[in-house]
Amino acid sequence: MNNYETVFILTPVLSDAQVEEAVKKFEDLLKEKNCEIVAKENWGLKKLAYPIQLKKNGFYTLIEFKGEGTVVADLELAFKRDERVIRYLTTKLDKHAVEYAVTRRTKIKAARA
Repeated sequence: MNNYETVFILTPVLSDAQVEEAVKKFEDLLKEKNCEIVAKENWGLKKLAYPIQLKKNGFYTLIEFKGEGTVVADLELAFKRDERVIRYLTTKLDKHAVEYAVTRRTKIKAARA
């Protein structure tokens, strides 16, 4: 199993409940494909670097997961079919990126405590 992280941006016109529903949809897809979700971070509403579909803001979400390589194509197809998603990027993490992700998560938890 490989380590992946995906970041996707949802349209800013959604309510909090709709954002949660969209994120849950993608989490359920990953679980359905026998992936292990390592971490999930909701980064909230952020300003985009440039307008996308005439929108200047978007709801960012990061999901780290472990799974087979074939699941990425299924996940990205689901992103393409969902009109709430305006951008997405999925990357495969090497061992150094996995270590960095663990360190980053522990620093975030320590800062919140």
